[in-house]
Formats: sequence, C-alpha cells, structure tokens
Amino acid sequence: MCTVVISHQPDEAWPLLLAANRDERLDRPWEPPSRHWSEHPTVVGGRDCVAGGSWLTMNDAGVIGAIMNRVGSLGPAPGKRSRGELPLMVGDHLCARDAIAQIATLDAGEWRSFNMIVGDGTDAFFIRGPGYGTPQVIALEAGTHMIATTDPDDMSMPRIARHLPRFRAAPRPIPPAWESWTTLLADRSLPAGSELNIPPRSGFGTCSSSALGVSRDPGAPGGRSWFFAAGAPDRVGYAPVDLNARRPDAGMAAT
Repeated sequence: MCTVVISHQPDEAWPLLLAANRDERLDRPWEPPSRHWSEHPTVVGGRDCVAGGSWLTMNDAGVIGAIMNRVGSLGPAPGKRSRGELPLMVGDHLCARDAIAQIATLDAGEWRSFNMIVGDGTDAFFIRGPGYGTPQVIALEAGTHMIATTDPDDMSMPRIARHLPRFRAAPRPIPPAWESWTTLLADRSLPAGSELNIPPRSGFGTCSSSALGVSRDPGAPGGRSWFFAAGAPDRVGYAPVDLNARRPDAGMAAT
C-alpha cells in the first residue's frame, strides 16, 4: 500500500512531517485528497473507489493516519474489513492519543494484517495489526523513521536500508518548501527491489505521492500542509491540496 517516512520533532515549528509513496495495482481506481466522506466532514484524504476508505488522511485538528499492509497481506480477503476504514477512524479524533485509545481496543482479526502511523503535533505512534488479538501500539521516539511492510526502521529491507539514511541526511523541510523530500520520493534509480518510487511491473507500481506537515498551530492559516502528486512522482508534479475546501453537504453533516 505505502512506504511512509515520518519526522517527529516536538520542539520544531513543524513538529510532524510525513511523506508517503502509495504502491498499488495500477488499475485500482482512486480519487485525490479531498473531503470525500459526508460522515467524516473534518477529514481530508485520498479515496479508494473500490472499498471507499483511504490510505492516508489528515483532519482539521492536524491528526494524520496512514495505513500500510504487512508482509504477505496485499489486497482484500473474504470476510475481512477494509483497512482503509482505519485512517477514517483516526480522523474522527481531535488528537493522536485519543485516536490510539480507540484503535488499541479493536479486534485486529477483523482486518488483514496492517501497519499504521498515527500522529499530530505532539505525539507519533506506530501500530502493528497482526491479524489477530488487539493492535500493538508503539510510541515513536523523536527523529526520522521509515515504515513499509515490516516494523519501523527495518534495515533488513533493501528499500529502508537504502533510503532512510538519505532522508535523515537531507535538510528537514519547512512547509510549503518540500523539495528536499519530494526529490527523494521521486527517485526511481536501481537496483530493483530498493526503489522508493516503484516503476510499473505486472500492473503494480507507485501511483501517487504525498508530503504532509502539521505545525504547532494546525488551526491557523497555513498551519497544515499537504502536497500531492497524482501519479508516479517522477512523471507528475506535486501540487498543494486545498485543505479548506468543503463538500457542499459537509456543513449539514457536521450539525
């Protein structure tokens, strides 16, 4: 589903930065980030047109939720709920800690195994959904981390071993100036298996890319940032997402 990079620095003006490349079947339809869900009027996210959920969301309070599959669990399975529901659940909360309190009580067996990142301007968490029992929550230490289909910063994965040191060495972005990260997100250089931007192979590849930031005051004008590439990021440019745009029915749904 995704490779996620997160920089959690509580003392910075932008304490939470997150970058993600979404890897998916290229024929699976989706819509770019917007307020797609009248039942979640404060949530902005990309919408999966097959199951109706999202792989990445940010709400008006600056709470971010990102979902990834774990090893061996790509795609849906009979009798399992869509993992795209989980970032929408996160978006219904005013802070990451409240979102985690809900996620930690779920029956992880209702979904195929997953990795998840939940964060805001104060806290950042990694959640492991093993496919049974309850999700396991780990608070992320301050710093820059990378997550794909295993646990955070797993240097046995060629992709992480190659790219995590590059993100840690790059200048930390100050939104809306994302270039130090978006350049890395667009890298499609070989060797195969270590690319962050996966070229099309057998109908699968990187289909979009995002860079998100939450400031100390996410409710202030310009206090949240989302730049989005609606395709492989080396082929299409990044553009800012209008985080203030409203669905015509969003105001009614919130009352």
